[in-house]
Amino acid sequence: MFIKEKETFKYGSHEVCLETGEFARQATAAVMASMGDTSVLCTVVAAKEAKKGQAFFPLTVDYIEKTYAAGKIPGGFFKREGRPSEKETLTCRLIDRPVRPLFPEGFLNEVQVVCTVVSLEPECDPDVVAMIGVSAALALSGVPFNGPLGAARVGFFEGEYKLNPLKSEMEDSSLDLVVAGTESAVLMVESEAKQLSEEEMLGAVVFGHEQMQTAIDAICRLVERAGKAEWDWVGPEVDKELQDRVNELCYGKLQDAYKLQNKQERTSKIKEIRSQTVEALSEKIEENVNGSELDESAIGDIIHKMESSIVRSRILNGESRIDGRDTRTVRPISIRTGVLPRTHGSALFTRGETQALVVATLGTTKDEQIIDALEGEYRDRFMLHYNMPPYATGECGRVGTPKRREIGHGRLAKRSLLAALPNPDDFAYSIRVVSEITESNGSSSMASVCGGSLAMMDAGVPLSAHVAGIAMGLIKEGNKFSVLTDILGDEDHLGDMDFKVAGSEAGVTALQMDIKIQGITKEIMQVALSQAKEARLEILRKMKDSVSSHREELSEYAPRLYTIKINPERIRDVIGKGGATIRALTEETGTTIDITDEGTVTIGATDAEAARTAIKRIEDLTAEVVVGNVYEGKVLRLLEFGAIVSVLPGKDGLLHISQLANERVNQVSDFVKEGQVVRVKVIEADDKGRLRLSMKALLNETANNGDQPGTEKAKAPEDTDS
Repeated sequence: MFIKEKETFKYGSHEVCLETGEFARQATAAVMASMGDTSVLCTVVAAKEAKKGQAFFPLTVDYIEKTYAAGKIPGGFFKREGRPSEKETLTCRLIDRPVRPLFPEGFLNEVQVVCTVVSLEPECDPDVVAMIGVSAALALSGVPFNGPLGAARVGFFEGEYKLNPLKSEMEDSSLDLVVAGTESAVLMVESEAKQLSEEEMLGAVVFGHEQMQTAIDAICRLVERAGKAEWDWVGPEVDKELQDRVNELCYGKLQDAYKLQNKQERTSKIKEIRSQTVEALSEKIEENVNGSELDESAIGDIIHKMESSIVRSRILNGESRIDGRDTRTVRPISIRTGVLPRTHGSALFTRGETQALVVATLGTTKDEQIIDALEGEYRDRFMLHYNMPPYATGECGRVGTPKRREIGHGRLAKRSLLAALPNPDDFAYSIRVVSEITESNGSSSMASVCGGSLAMMDAGVPLSAHVAGIAMGLIKEGNKFSVLTDILGDEDHLGDMDFKVAGSEAGVTALQMDIKIQGITKEIMQVALSQAKEARLEILRKMKDSVSSHREELSEYAPRLYTIKINPERIRDVIGKGGATIRALTEETGTTIDITDEGTVTIGATDAEAARTAIKRIEDLTAEVVVGNVYEGKVLRLLEFGAIVSVLPGKDGLLHISQLANERVNQVSDFVKEGQVVRVKVIEADDKGRLRLSMKALLNETANNGDQPGTEKAKAPEDTDS
């Protein structure tokens, strides 16, 4: 029934197993990829024919984490998996980015890749497993694919690189880098780092590429035994006559259009040239010289290739770029902070025709994001959200939930800024940064990094340093290449590489690379990193000129945090039964209160008086009654033999009739009433915590003790403003 094949290999501290022939046999190809106890079912289905009129390559990648993989049942009413989590979306992109450029140009058949996490070992992240599994499935399928590719995670520990470290080990690593590539070339890098040098980052990429050859070799061995016959696919023929006619009609016009430096003017002109070209060839659209139909998309493809040729040849010939710059110049930068009066911190960062309005908001620990991950629930105190509405590019479009691109760009910006964040012990606030892209012409994610750093400084967040980002590009033909600093949208679209580097003056905090061609050498990456550093330092100088350090005073609209310590054994007294006490406390004082297991209480409030009230009540709830001290207590009820007096919240004692006065007392009510506040002295506490109180003892004290030494009074809270 099953014709199973298996390939195993050692990969870091884990053993990887690739199995095919048993699962999902009706898919074009399927591989169960395992690393340790983490298993991902990777399937590929490819249509045999392209849809009529298909103008782009319809590749879809889905990555799904099943809760049963971790032995869990989903929450919610329906008890089943819902919309993709951020981790799932980011992993989809991580798989898609290196796979997409390996399909041949002109291949327009629909391909769907589905990765399902079916078993999870918490110490082994499924993302690299899924990438290797997808590569194996595509290689086995026979679909036109210039693979296989390998993938590896690289950590950096005290100057040493490590392949696929355990998840717990990554907490001590100064680098988290995922690299993917073929036998001969790197195709994709995604990373975050703790301000490492360019040399250390490049070394990690090279190390990862060397190590992944083990995975590539294993896939090749599996394909030899179980691979399907390669498709007899031939790329579409070029209509030479149509190409010549389109070239004759619009090449010169396109050259002139790419001399327009304003994006909107250039875009409008190119659209006009396209329309004029189609109109001029209208008599050939329905029936060309060979009698077959001619799609307008064919004309669009020819024009696109001409645009690429014009832009690329100008740069390689040493001419100026689209907007008149040379290859190393950063676009003009404008910085303004404190843009929005009621926000905690804000910045408007403009670089050429790319602009980001970035806002920082401070919150308490109650505002931290609670993430129900497959590996277990955790909290995140730093959130960064990236939004790019259609008006940013002068277009009409859908406005709603963030798309994969927005989630990916937001994650990159967040990774870039993480290394500069203050320690939670020094700055206990949760932080949310939102980047609204108001104009876009390339490198909007890096504008978000710069704007995010400025907005947090404006909000008073004590970052260790400013962080800036820059996007680099590449034009390569044969052995001739040119690395471009601060690329435009068109240069990204028509070029061979998108290489984003973020960091401080001390080093790199994030590196993302996507390459559309093979043959990117170590030399090219060195040049790109060197140019990126030069540009990053220039941007950082301008940022420091605008905002030299974080604002000393927080915004008047930001919450203040006050911290006190209590006895951990008294935490239950503050929380109360079912949380009733702490709920009443927060509602009545208008504050937020968070308590750690160690007894650290953090009170968040915009009103200092409300914070003082909350602190006083917490101190009262947790105070210890000391024998010999004097307290002001409230009479709760009267008894025949005395009265019950509350000296502290939850701490009641007996004021015996004999302790009311020096003279004989016949009726307790002659001396105290219910609800009356009286001064009493604690004269005894037994081993069960029962208190004996006395008013008589105070009457016997001398008059020079009139300021009531020893009376318990709440201390005024100190504003830690942490």
